[in-house]
Amino acid sequence: DPDPTEFLLPSMDMKRADQQKPYDPKKSVWIPDPKTSGYREGLLESGDIEDPASKCVVAVGHEKFTHKAAEVGKVNPPKFEKCEDMVNLTFLNDASVFWNLKTRYQAKLIHTYSGLFVVVVNPYKRYPLYTHRCSKIYLGKRRNEAPPHLWAIAECAYRGMLQNTKNQAMLITGESGAGKTENTKKVITYLAMVATTSGKKDTKKVSLEDQIVATNPILESYGNAKTSRNDNSSRFGKFIRIHFTTSGKLAGCDIVSYLLEKSRITEQQEVERSYHIFYQLIQPYGDGIGGGLREKCRLSTDIYDYQYVCQGKTTVASIDDNEELEYTEDAFNVLGFSEQEKFDCYMLTAGVMTFGGVEFKTKGRDDQAECEAIGADTFPGKAAALMGVDAAPMIKAFCKPRIKVGTEWVTKGQTCEQATNAVGGIARAIFDRVFKWLIEKCNDTLIDASLKKANFCAVLDIAGFEIFEYNGFEQISINFVNEKLQQFFNHHMFVVEQEEYVKEGIDWVMVDFGMDLAAAIIMFEKPMGIWAILEEESLFPKATDKSFEEKLKASLGKLPVFLKPQSKTDKNAHFAISHYAGIVSYNVTGWLEKNKDPLNDTIVEMIKNGSNSLMIQCFADHPGQPLEAPKDDGGRKKKGGGKTVSSYFKGQLDDLMTTLYKTEPHFIRCVVPNTHKIPGGVEPGLVMHQYQCNGVLAGIAICRKGFPNKMLYPEFKARYNILAAKAVAKAKNDKSAAGAVMDVIKLDKEKFRLGHTKVFFRAGILGFMEEVREDRIGQVLAWLQSGARG
Repeated sequence: DPDPTEFLLPSMDMKRADQQKPYDPKKSVWIPDPKTSGYREGLLESGDIEDPASKCVVAVGHEKFTHKAAEVGKVNPPKFEKCEDMVNLTFLNDASVFWNLKTRYQAKLIHTYSGLFVVVVNPYKRYPLYTHRCSKIYLGKRRNEAPPHLWAIAECAYRGMLQNTKNQAMLITGESGAGKTENTKKVITYLAMVATTSGKKDTKKVSLEDQIVATNPILESYGNAKTSRNDNSSRFGKFIRIHFTTSGKLAGCDIVSYLLEKSRITEQQEVERSYHIFYQLIQPYGDGIGGGLREKCRLSTDIYDYQYVCQGKTTVASIDDNEELEYTEDAFNVLGFSEQEKFDCYMLTAGVMTFGGVEFKTKGRDDQAECEAIGADTFPGKAAALMGVDAAPMIKAFCKPRIKVGTEWVTKGQTCEQATNAVGGIARAIFDRVFKWLIEKCNDTLIDASLKKANFCAVLDIAGFEIFEYNGFEQISINFVNEKLQQFFNHHMFVVEQEEYVKEGIDWVMVDFGMDLAAAIIMFEKPMGIWAILEEESLFPKATDKSFEEKLKASLGKLPVFLKPQSKTDKNAHFAISHYAGIVSYNVTGWLEKNKDPLNDTIVEMIKNGSNSLMIQCFADHPGQPLEAPKDDGGRKKKGGGKTVSSYFKGQLDDLMTTLYKTEPHFIRCVVPNTHKIPGGVEPGLVMHQYQCNGVLAGIAICRKGFPNKMLYPEFKARYNILAAKAVAKAKNDKSAAGAVMDVIKLDKEKFRLGHTKVFFRAGILGFMEEVREDRIGQVLAWLQSGARG
C-alpha cells in the first residue's frame, strides 16, 4: 500500500512556509469578501476590534475598507496554521475556522477535528487513506495520539465499547454529495478489519463481512438514484447496528431505514432519475437470468415506454446499468434469497414501472373514468399479471372502487384524475413495501445466531439539514430530525465539558446548551403543535391545505420561532421556522395528501388474494377490504399505530432518539467543498452554509462560552518559561509555576483557570500570550545585541 503520511500530516516544507507567513499580532485581521462570500486578510489601520460600536479601517494591499468591528476578526498566530483541532485556535471567528479548513483541504488533509466532531471534506479523488497500512496507524491508539482521521473515531468507538461495555453510535450527516454513505462504508470496513480474528477462514461459509458488503448493491439499487448533485445519492436514511461479542468479535448486524423518498417512484425532475433498479431491469444481462428477466417481467427494451421512470434522465454517465444489474443479481444470490423470492421482487418492481402506462379516458358526459384495452399485451394487462391478479376486476376497482356507506357496500365512480392518482398511490406503496421487505430479508441473513451479542457500534447515515429554493413536506421532516440530532449533540457536548471541568477541579458552571433548541422542538411536538395539527387535519375529511395553514397560524402564530415566510425563491411559501441552522420558509401545498398517502382498499384486497406470494407478504399488515368486519379480540381499541406518514415517522424517530441517548456518541460531519467536483476547489459560501447547517459553528460557539484552549503544564512551562524565568525556577510544582507566570504578566483571573494537570484559557488568550512572548524575545535579543556591541 502507498504511504498515507502526506494525506495525514503537513510536510516539513509546508510547516516552514507557514511559520514565515507575514503576521502582525496586533494588526492582522480578517474581513468579509463580498465577491467570493469568503474572507480576505488585511492590516488594521484604525479602530478598536473589542468595541462593537467602533468603525475599523483595514488595508488589503493598496485598498482600504471600512467595517463594523463585529465583522472584523483577528488572525491566529502562525503557530496555529493548519491546526488539527479547530477548537484549539485561539481566535475562533468564522473566518479563521474557514481558513483552517481550506488550507488543510488544499494541502490534501481532508480530515480535521472541531471539538467532538471530525469534519471530512469530500476529496473528489481517491487518496490512499483507507488501506490496511493506514489502519495500522490507528489500531489501539487514542484520538490525540494520531493525526485526525475517520478511523481514529471508529477506533475510539470500538475501544470504548470493549472497555466500558457501552453501546456506541457514530452520527454521520452532510448534504447530498458530501460522502456520507462512502464514510459509512469506510467505518464498517474498519470495524470489520479490527474485529475479525486471524483464525482459520472457513472457506465454505460466506463471512459476515462479505454479507454486510453484499447487502449494499441491493439497498443501493432500490434506494439510490441520480439527483442534481450526486449520481448515486441514497434517498433514505439508515441506522446500521453492528453487534459484537464480549471479546470484540463480529456477531452480526441489523439495518433500520428512514423516510424513503416515495415521490421519486412516479415523478422526477429533468436532471434527475428514479431508483437505479428500474433501469437495470431492461438491460441485456438479464437475458441470462432464469430464462430471461425481461421475458419474465414482461418488459420491453425501451425505457420511454414507462411513463413513471422517464421524466428526467434515463442514463447516467458514471453508471453502467448493465454491470450494476450483474452486481444486484449476485448480491441476491450471496444473501441466500430463493429463486421465487428474487423473481417476485423483480416482477413487482417491473409492475410498478408498468403501472405508469395505465391510461384512463372519459366516455359520454359524466366524468367517469374508463379503460378499455386490457388485453394481455396492454399495460394494464401486463401490470395485472405481474401483480398476480386479473386485469378486468383490477381496472374495474380503479374506476369504480367499493366503499362502505353505513352497512351497505356501494361502488363510487372515479374521474380520470382520481383513478390515475390511485394507480400512482398503489405503485408507490408497492415499491415502498418491497424496499422494507428487502431490508428485513437482509437483516435475517446478517445475524449470526450462534454468537452471543454483547454490545453494538452503530452508524447513523442520514441527510443533513436542507434549505432549498422550495421547501415542502420532505424538507420539514428531515429538518426536524436534524434539529433533534443537534439538540442531542449540544446536550452531549455540555455533559463532556462539564465532566472535564469537574475532573480538573475547576469552579465553572456551564449552561445546558440543549435548551437553546428547545423552543423549535417543542413547537413541533407539543399538543396542538405542528405534528399534532397535521395529524388532526389529515383525519378530518373536509380539511384542505388552506384550512391546515390557517390552523397552524392561529395556534402557533404568536411563538417567537414561528415566522412569516421570507423566501426569495418561493414567493408562495406559507410560513417560516427559525431552526438552529437558519430560517427556513415552508410551503404546505399537498402536505395533507402526502401525509395520508391514501390507498384504494378494493385494489389492496385483490392483491392480498392474488397469486404473487411476495405481494401478499408485503401487504400483510394492511386490512384491505374484508367483507365481514374481523371480530375484535377482547374489544380493546387498537392504537392507530402509523396510519399517517408523519405518525409512523415520528414513532421511528422517537425510537432512534431513545437508542441514541443510551449510547456513547461520536460525530462525523461530511462537507461538499464545491459544486463542480474539483479536487482542491473551495467555494466559501457553500462551505460556510454547511458549517452553519451541520452544527460545527454552533459547537464552536458553545466552546467559546467556556475555556476552549487547554494546555498541559509541561508544554506551558516549556513555551512560556521565558516570561518569568526566576519565579518558575522557585516554584514548588507546575501549578504554582503557571500561576507565577500569570501574575507576572498580570492576566485577569477570569481569563484562565488552573486545573490539576492543565491550564485552561478563554478564547483569544493564547494569542495574547504569544504576543507577550514575542515582545519578551525581542527585549532579550535587544539586550543581547547591546551587550555584544558593548
